Amino acid sequence: MDYFELYGLPLSFNPDLKLVKQKFYELSKKYHPDFFINEGEEKQQEVLELSTLNNKAFQVLNDPQKRVHYILSLKGLLEEGENYKLPQSFLMEMMEVNEALMDLQFDPDPERLSQVKQEIDNIEASLNQESASLAASYDQQDPAAQEATLLAIKDLYYRSKYLYRIRESLAKIK
Repeated sequence: MDYFELYGLPLSFNPDLKLVKQKFYELSKKYHPDFFINEGEEKQQEVLELSTLNNKAFQVLNDPQKRVHYILSLKGLLEEGENYKLPQSFLMEMMEVNEALMDLQFDPDPERLSQVKQEIDNIEASLNQESASLAASYDQQDPAAQEATLLAIKDLYYRSKYLYRIRESLAKIK
């Protein structure tokens, strides 16, 4: 059972978070293991699994990044160990950022570091804006358009992961 189904919600990049929370609490009460202590071991195990599923569903549906990953996986668009090819234009832009980071490791310059951080912030803001726009349009699209939107969201997802790794490198520079 997928998390949207568990909560009785349509698949959406922007579910009603109040409803997600409401469903979480509703199922938390329904499947709380303490209410089943007098039941047999099999029933207790079943309730524990449902309680765990509810907790995972809430964590994923309540977090935009996890939700994107989950939806793309649910739709069969993410594969473990996938060697996704990012667009050449993005890689060229990132090459410049990576070169600046290497320079900063050998020759620290607080002003240049600040500029690189700002550049990364701008790229990330642009990706987030584009991703939010695509996610908002997804629910109103026909299935063919949804497929194209999912592929565009997948591309942005991988770009964001790349930026996350750059941020990790950036954090190591003093």
